[in-house]
Amino acid sequence: MRNFTLYERFSRAFHDYPKLSKLIIISTISGGGLIAYSEANAYKDAPNATGIKKKKVVVLGTGWAGTSFLKSLNSPSYDVQVISPRNYFAFTPLLPSVTCGTVEARSIVEPVRNIVKKKNVNVTFWEAECFKIDAQNKKVYCRSNQNTNLNGNKEFAVDYDYLVIAMGARPNTFNTPGVEENCHFLKEVEDAQRIRRHVIDNFEKASHPGLSDEERMRILHFVVVGGGPAGVEFAAELHDFVTEDLMKLYPSVKESVKITLLEAADHILNMFDKRITAFAEDKFQRDGIDVKLGSMVVKVTDKEISAKERGKGETTSMPFGMIVWSTGIGPHPMIKEFMKTVGQTNRRALATDEWLRVEGCDNVYALGDCATINQRKVMEDIAAIFRKADKDKSGTLTVREFQEAIDDICERYPQVELYLKNKKMRNIADLLMNAKGDVAKEAIELNIEEFKKALSEVDSQMKNLPATAQVAAQQGQYLAKCFNRMEECEKNPEGPLRFRESGRHRFQPFRYRHLGQFAPLGGEQTAAQLPGDWVSIGQSTQWLWYSVYASKLVSWRTRTLVISDWMRRFVFGRDSSGI
Repeated sequence: MRNFTLYERFSRAFHDYPKLSKLIIISTISGGGLIAYSEANAYKDAPNATGIKKKKVVVLGTGWAGTSFLKSLNSPSYDVQVISPRNYFAFTPLLPSVTCGTVEARSIVEPVRNIVKKKNVNVTFWEAECFKIDAQNKKVYCRSNQNTNLNGNKEFAVDYDYLVIAMGARPNTFNTPGVEENCHFLKEVEDAQRIRRHVIDNFEKASHPGLSDEERMRILHFVVVGGGPAGVEFAAELHDFVTEDLMKLYPSVKESVKITLLEAADHILNMFDKRITAFAEDKFQRDGIDVKLGSMVVKVTDKEISAKERGKGETTSMPFGMIVWSTGIGPHPMIKEFMKTVGQTNRRALATDEWLRVEGCDNVYALGDCATINQRKVMEDIAAIFRKADKDKSGTLTVREFQEAIDDICERYPQVELYLKNKKMRNIADLLMNAKGDVAKEAIELNIEEFKKALSEVDSQMKNLPATAQVAAQQGQYLAKCFNRMEECEKNPEGPLRFRESGRHRFQPFRYRHLGQFAPLGGEQTAAQLPGDWVSIGQSTQWLWYSVYASKLVSWRTRTLVISDWMRRFVFGRDSSGI
């Protein structure tokens, strides 16, 4: 049996009994001495079983990206410190359901400590907010959400070897006057709870005797700004809540209720198939939801909202009782400051490469809504691609040579594959023949200029990934897999000009795989756009929505609670109490 050294015994004690690390008194033969270790320092400096000091990974945020990273990370080579102003993960796609009591708020949240407690990785959590990142010295500065921390100071600094920024984003108000002061947002659980209370309070106010009809109609006028998935789903949920539950409880005011949806574009749900857009607009018209297209909000006061109609140029105002603002996202103020320090000014999100590394920083990664991938353009590397494919160094490229290199090219530049698909080209020869002209396939040989012509339109297919939970979750899983293999590969992931020469890349670039999207439209009607351009609309799609969302919930606890909430709503209706 191995004889452990004194240092190893104390290290094992720190790991197995972390409370002992607060204060340990060691008496030595020479007279003894006092050595005090803080829990954080002991945790940071403890070596692993092989005697190698563990790398410290700091994760900022517990949203979709951060939680997905934590769930997928399984290498014991790291000490992970999670810092977030909230100590839970929230299943945000169900926030519209929380606003109307279809699902309870506690049913869609899972404490972070529950998620990480059974993992084979050392993970600790601090409830605090990061207000500064010092990438040069590898430190993050945080402010505790509690009154004081252990040292009696609310602010503290944390060192890191790797930093994972997954702080999400803030609602984008486009600097519209009055939005911050007078509108509700729908980004957090607390937002959904405030909206629900406001809806109930407005119905109670409208029921008071002596109120004028004009004031009653103002109070019960609910406005939704933004025709994206979140805004459309909330409007549909609110309509169901009002017609199926509240009108039965407040029959005297049911004629005064109105729901208006304002969208600046020509249609709602622009990111969906046109068939879904048309169905949603027709359904809202049948349900009595007033959809105003081409309406850009220019000002909001405490009782009126003003919108400018595109084309006509006229600005109209309408009274309201409550507004929900759902028009997109903008960067967190701290992220803005960090972008300035790394030379990324005038951007809406942190720019990363395809391996999710922040451009201009070492060992800093960003994922989720706070970041955007700055995808490499084919034309920037066209000469390197040509040299790599031209194996016989003849100065011309044949179909066979290009075919042998196409897998690596598509892996590094996914816009090539997307371009071929969108143009419905059967194979790579079609692409080259477009540049060469009417030539037999076996006779095609392109020089560098003709090769540039063949790929000249490929970069037009590049698009930023949408800021959705699906993208953030896949990025978290991808980055965790890279970290799990980091010990095998001492070097950083390959740079932009690196092609595979033998075997596979150490770390393949991140590739998003779209799995489809849903648009609940109320009345047990849901639209879905799934891979392969398959569109499904109706009640059967609503049950598909139930099953998919239940399967994506983070734990069996939340699955059980959400399913029971759905069953309760079918039997008893939605809760209309003001709690």
